[in-house]
Amino acid sequence: MENQAVARTRNLRVSPYKARLVVDQIRGLNVDNALQLLTFSKKRVAAAIKTTLASAIANAENNLGLDVDTLVVSQAYVDEGSMLKRFRPRARGRAFRILKRSSHITVAVRPRGGEE
Repeated sequence: MENQAVARTRNLRVSPYKARLVVDQIRGLNVDNALQLLTFSKKRVAAAIKTTLASAIANAENNLGLDVDTLVVSQAYVDEGSMLKRFRPRARGRAFRILKRSSHITVAVRPRGGEE
């Protein structure tokens, strides 16, 4: 896939489940609609995904010389990052583990109809 520009955000402090809810909405859209959807989304993680998408668009324009008006989001997925392990006191002297999850977000854009 030579005509594909990729951008990644690593170790973002949001759970992968919450990030996947937003990423699933932009997969397959053209970049204008995806940016508009992320701009008006109520989810906190949408701002970070929008930054990643903007970086992928800039990579496509500057590194590959692609036309921004024809780009679509070809791939968008969230992988699980490292977890911070914390402990909370509970009743009768016990301790429960709290997992503070992080995410790796990957967004790839390609020209519309760009299957080789």
